[in-house]
Amino acid sequence: MKIFIMTKSKAFLKNLAVLLFYLLVWQLAYLVIQREVYLPSPWQVLNRLSQLVQEASFWQAVAFSMYRVGWGILLSVLTGVIFGVIACWNRLCYELLQPLIIAIKSTPVISFIIIALIWFSSSVAPVFICLLMCFPIIWTNTVAGIKSVDQKLLEMAHVYRVSKLAIWHKIYLPAILPYFTAGLITALGLGWKVSVAAEVLSHPKSAIGSQLYSAKIYLDSGGLFAWTLVVIILSLNLEKLFAYCLNRLNKRGFGHGKYSN
Repeated sequence: MKIFIMTKSKAFLKNLAVLLFYLLVWQLAYLVIQREVYLPSPWQVLNRLSQLVQEASFWQAVAFSMYRVGWGILLSVLTGVIFGVIACWNRLCYELLQPLIIAIKSTPVISFIIIALIWFSSSVAPVFICLLMCFPIIWTNTVAGIKSVDQKLLEMAHVYRVSKLAIWHKIYLPAILPYFTAGLITALGLGWKVSVAAEVLSHPKSAIGSQLYSAKIYLDSGGLFAWTLVVIILSLNLEKLFAYCLNRLNKRGFGHGKYSN
């Protein structure tokens, strides 16, 4: 227990030292530039953030943005897993989806955002963009996880007439879970970025992206950096929460390994 506490303390001090280093670099850059419009100081950004959190519009923007990202991630997981499983069972489905996945990965996000603004309303466009950008990650990792299954184990299971449900639970699930987890953590980070980018252009009523755009219009650099900091904090904490939930599941006997972020 004592060793564990010491290890945690060292990790905390190390992270704190890294944070202080970059804050110092930020402060030095501010002193060199001395133009708040281009680069506000860390204190100015924190002060602006403290003002924002006291406003009801701040929490509304955060709530609605999280709602859109949540729906986008959820839909990408559902479609990615379903089509990933189908693609592994059906070669034609795989050959049809593979070029689409490559096209989505190769196309600039801004192109899809502009198209989404033509097709959907300002509040739905960020959800669609999040779904579209995260779908290839979930699909690819699901397919890779299924293909990594040991064929000898499957042959043995068929020889001993193991039920299909047991095969999925004991063979497929442990093989897929590490790939799926890695893909989902990546999708969480990417989902935030593309959703906020879509909000900046679509400008829905309550959204972090809309607040970023307004800060840019009014040359509120402190607000622009503060909202950017909010996006970073939310993204990191959601990833950590997901990793924590996975570790809790592992302790109860689901999956394998420990996940950290």
